[in-house]
Amino acid sequence: MTSDPVSDPACDLAHGLPADETANPTGTVVAVFASPVADHLLHFAAHLGWRGVLFDPDSSRLRPRLGGAARTESIDRLDGVDLTDADVVVTDHDRAELGAVLLAALAGEARWVGVMGSRRHAPPHVPALQDLGVADEAIARVHRPIGLDIGSRAPAEIALSTMAGLLANRRGRAGGFGST
Repeated sequence: MTSDPVSDPACDLAHGLPADETANPTGTVVAVFASPVADHLLHFAAHLGWRGVLFDPDSSRLRPRLGGAARTESIDRLDGVDLTDADVVVTDHDRAELGAVLLAALAGEARWVGVMGSRRHAPPHVPALQDLGVADEAIARVHRPIGLDIGSRAPAEIALSTMAGLLANRRGRAGGFGST
């Protein structure tokens, strides 16, 4: 006795069948600070159907990047941006504005906030936020390191790792080969 096969949306997509609207995440990725990693992050976000926003308080850095990737906006203020469905990714942890930017993201109730950086170095966001009087519970909302541990070295690899981690988070997965 045979039964009708059950369709698997992931397999259907791989075979070029029409995508279910729920297959792609919706939301916004805010790349904080113009950088090569931010360029690639926004590029990958656009290809995944996410809205991309480049934020840098230094408006002189907000030039068109990576050929003007689709769905990318540039802003020099976080005030007034709806962050409640946004994943905020700080791509440069050495900028003097780090604490103020993170404070704005936390105050804007961003869905997810993360700072790029190596596990080998102390997290610079903690003292930056403590100096601004931010409570430990709020500081704990900031993720670091971020992305999947794939041994990233180049900006595109770091961005790929980060987007994979954000996708896993939005889908309720831990990410990596250990998850099901």
